[in-house]
Amino acid sequence: MSDDKTPARTGAGGEPAARRSDTAAIDAFVRQARALATPSAEKDGGGRLILALDATMSRQPTWDLACTLQGEMFDAVARAGGLSVQLVYFRGFGECRASRFVRDTASLKELMTRIDCRGGNTQIGKVLAHTIREAERQKVNALVYIGDAMEENVDDLADKAGRLGLRGVPVFAFQEGHDPAAETAFREIARLSRGAWFRFDRSAASALSKLLSAVAVFASGGLRALEARGRPEDRLMIEHLKKAGGRE
Repeated sequence: MSDDKTPARTGAGGEPAARRSDTAAIDAFVRQARALATPSAEKDGGGRLILALDATMSRQPTWDLACTLQGEMFDAVARAGGLSVQLVYFRGFGECRASRFVRDTASLKELMTRIDCRGGNTQIGKVLAHTIREAERQKVNALVYIGDAMEENVDDLADKAGRLGLRGVPVFAFQEGHDPAAETAFREIARLSRGAWFRFDRSAASALSKLLSAVAVFASGGLRALEARGRPEDRLMIEHLKKAGGRE
């Protein structure tokens, strides 16, 4: 897992101007994410949520929709308060990056729109391993993962998901499309981590936006916060979490 201290790769003999420009944009994203972080965001004990995105080329057709929904989730985070968010994404040849945990979700939303999709295999294992390391340092309340494919060893992913479950970090897996291998893996990751699986569907954008909002509320205040808000999407999320052995 690369983080905000990892420089972007450069090709041997230099790169085309367009690629250098794109790399510079990603580096700017990482620098600005670092600038957004404050000591209180990492040390005050508030809720922490990791949002992880598959940014490989297969997601390009619906990337704008995904960014819109994820942006609405950031808005819900801001309204919920008391929550720090870390943005993680992977794409291309082994590129996997993470921002710092930040509270300024409006700025993080803007930074997210600068990410473009690149061809490459999935790196879900890196995302789960990164989340385990973060949880070892400080409590992580939830991981949201949004993707459409799975090209890794499912047993390895299941092992990591189980370790997240033992640490009390539920994975909310949102699947775009209907790939059967991805669905099997995402459902198992959600089950073992005591989280939930949902279909990420263009036709259900409004419902998904509300579910992402419910995840933000859960990460901020747990099941009690969902029960107190009491919206239909909150009740649906509560039902999923209780079936999976969710916690107060």
